[in-house]
Amino acid sequence: MKAELTLVANASEAHLFARESRHDPLMPLALMKHTESRARASELEPDRAGHGSSDRHPGGVAFAPRMSRKRKEHLQFADEVARRIDAELGSGRYGSVVLFASCPFLGELRSQLSPAAKRSLKASVDLDLTSFGVDELERRVADALHRHESAH
Repeated sequence: MKAELTLVANASEAHLFARESRHDPLMPLALMKHTESRARASELEPDRAGHGSSDRHPGGVAFAPRMSRKRKEHLQFADEVARRIDAELGSGRYGSVVLFASCPFLGELRSQLSPAAKRSLKASVDLDLTSFGVDELERRVADALHRHESAH
């Protein structure tokens, strides 16, 4: 049986762990931080919003929905984390991945995963565990996985 990856993340930090089996302890692999995701929106956005003008023809003007700079930073970090997961799975050492991340970052992260990583996804849980130490994290991961498996 191949080792399993466990990711504990939110939109500004991600902790990647590995373990040989479910009964083995989580071993830290990587810590990724994205300080821009922690910044206030006012620190990321320009002082004044831009504006659009119409071509003076009657009827509506269609604009693409505006995406905030903060959301762009979250998507960029999700892409960075997904690429790391893809690289680890691509090494052949790991057979599956479990994601624990806060919502909506969990959805952003899942959308960035490659098709191969999506096939290796064992579970994804909407839960931010980034503030816990390793001992408490072990307990909470085990509890969450038990509840997830019971529900499915």
